[in-house]
Amino acid sequence: MSPQRRDVLKGLGGVAAMAAFGKLGAQVTGVSTPAEPNGQPGQAPTFPRKADFEIEAGYTYINAAYTHPMPRVATDAVQRYVDGRRALRAPATGGGRGGGGGGAASNAPRADPKALFAELINAKPTEIAYVPNTSTGENLVVNGLGLERKFVGNVVTDGLHYDGALVHLLELKRQGLDVRVVRPNKEFRIAMSDLEKAIDKNTKLVEVSSTAMYNGFQHDLKAVCDVAHANGAYVYADIIHSAGAEPFDVRASGVDFAACSSFKWLMGDFGLGFLYAKEDLLERVIARSQIGYYQLSSMSGHFPPFDPREAEAPVSWAFRKDATGSFEIGTIGGSIAAGLGASLGYVKQLGVANIQAHRQPLLKKLRAEVPRFGFTPVTPPESTAGVITFAKENVGSSGLPQKLQAARVNVRFSTHWMRLSPSVYNDLADVDRFLEALS
Repeated sequence: MSPQRRDVLKGLGGVAAMAAFGKLGAQVTGVSTPAEPNGQPGQAPTFPRKADFEIEAGYTYINAAYTHPMPRVATDAVQRYVDGRRALRAPATGGGRGGGGGGAASNAPRADPKALFAELINAKPTEIAYVPNTSTGENLVVNGLGLERKFVGNVVTDGLHYDGALVHLLELKRQGLDVRVVRPNKEFRIAMSDLEKAIDKNTKLVEVSSTAMYNGFQHDLKAVCDVAHANGAYVYADIIHSAGAEPFDVRASGVDFAACSSFKWLMGDFGLGFLYAKEDLLERVIARSQIGYYQLSSMSGHFPPFDPREAEAPVSWAFRKDATGSFEIGTIGGSIAAGLGASLGYVKQLGVANIQAHRQPLLKKLRAEVPRFGFTPVTPPESTAGVITFAKENVGSSGLPQKLQAARVNVRFSTHWMRLSPSVYNDLADVDRFLEALS
């Protein structure tokens, strides 16, 4: 059975994670993060970061790749925004789009998520657009390249790509698009040689997940991009399991387009994500497939009293020349953006490389210990991703999910696999509690 990102098989792995989200990330007030994670400028952060989250005593959550809890600093930012929207006070000057007309706090200066995310992946802020989720970003790329209506050439993807995106592409295949799916090999990897065989001079797009949600396989994106570009193709990467979890650089990889939501390793909430598009491809290669007023640099009406009437049309307008002008069509959630600005600042303060390094001893112990319970590791041993996955036939209906739930240990289950994804608040004691519950 194909793995599903939001799969809630047997009502356990997903439901428990969603219930945990409320326990881990809500009802936090009066907490702030210092300028440096330890309060000492230049000092490396220490782990685990349990005090930065509201973790219920006795609860072990090793499921961050499913839904990451929001740090206290982010929920505080959301609360301040909501307080400002509730109060009717004279707003601060400026405020900008999406600030709302609520109160002073809602229009108060706050961290810019788009700029912080651009810095995180080494992009320009003008190359970043807000999208509601990863799937919307992927659709905007495919549609903007005209692949859904031209059916000229082919698209190459692989079996470890996010299966929601695979559904999109395979539906287009039913309509006539040539879609080539490279299957994982016996080592649960996508072999670069197999990908090369599928790409040719008629390939228009290579679409992959930089890090696979199923098992943490990590593409060599630079190699993928080199082969694709040599054949005249563009590369889109789903980076939802890379951004915030591991160092990721759009310039070094050469990727043309990338998208992610923010409720996983960016430690934000549902409903807001990012789409990256290389600057020199905007309007020249990728077209606007949706139109809305947020894309405009100017707009003038020509029919109300006192407005100029020299134009025949009732309105005149001009588009922005950046990613916002290509992809954003309307307002975003202000409270979500407020929390995301804070959570991205928190991730930046900790340092993605430090976050990645903190996980490695935990993953190493899991790889060494879990197989003795009859599981087969399917995460490549060289992977430094945020997830580790173990396969076992019918584990989802084996009673083990209920057993772990009773022990107040939360990991991800599907029909034939179990995935663990430790984060900054986990330590080896959490791994030991999981192993004890497993036994």
